[in-house]
Amino acid sequence: MSSVGVSYPGYTHRCLAYDDPAVLHALTVEQVTTGLAVGERVWLVGTEDPAAGIHRLAAVPGVDAALRRGALRVLDATEAYRHDEVVDPERQVRAYARATTEALDAGHTGLRVVAEATSLVRTREQRAAFARYEHRIDHWMRHRPMSAVCAYDLRVLGDAAIAELACLHPMTNADVLFRLHSGGGDTAAALGGELDPSNHELFAAALERADPRPVAGRVVFDASHLRFVDHRSLLHLRDHARRYGAVAVLRTRRPAPARLVDLLGLTEVRVEVVG
Repeated sequence: MSSVGVSYPGYTHRCLAYDDPAVLHALTVEQVTTGLAVGERVWLVGTEDPAAGIHRLAAVPGVDAALRRGALRVLDATEAYRHDEVVDPERQVRAYARATTEALDAGHTGLRVVAEATSLVRTREQRAAFARYEHRIDHWMRHRPMSAVCAYDLRVLGDAAIAELACLHPMTNADVLFRLHSGGGDTAAALGGELDPSNHELFAAALERADPRPVAGRVVFDASHLRFVDHRSLLHLRDHARRYGAVAVLRTRRPAPARLVDLLGLTEVRVEVVG
């Protein structure tokens, strides 16, 4: 994974929680239209039956030509993932890395994926592994010409299960208060939203699955978009840093976390207040 600080201009990683197939279809049409317009190869993975999917895209300008030249592919989930098994995060990242390289070699500007992944995260074990994959692909995409929308069916999974995955995306319509995703520069990850008593257990799980690693003894978090953090989540950051014999560093615009860290005596957590 790259440590380059500048994100790829087209970087987008979004989680869609839906309970109406029409919402997924509308977003799919939008993504196909946008991707083809900028010269990307577009993959629709598991969004619906391939034949029905192609028929529903008939109104998209140039869709038939895009299918013929390989700019658009409609795939069953088994063609892109190990269906009904526990995903191997590193192996899946490598698979999309190859697909992106193949798209570039074929003359496309990048790879855009819309993946309906509900069937891949039905069990707790599947969600844990897929959450690890979501964070790793997020890091990879930040510096590569790939973007993705990950769609999950609320009717099948429910809010709590989707929250486990949505919180690891920089963008989501799901009902989650915080987001933990890839960071830029020397940061291991970015934090946004609010970490409060209602979600500290979800945060602990997300932190364990993302597993941000230290560099030179510091695990740096870009918390410039984190509006609130309570003591429980600071303790989770401390525990994570302890596992690596490191210090967790929160870069934030707010002085309150520094006062709380001092009050609690958290020597493994450091707050850097930035402008």
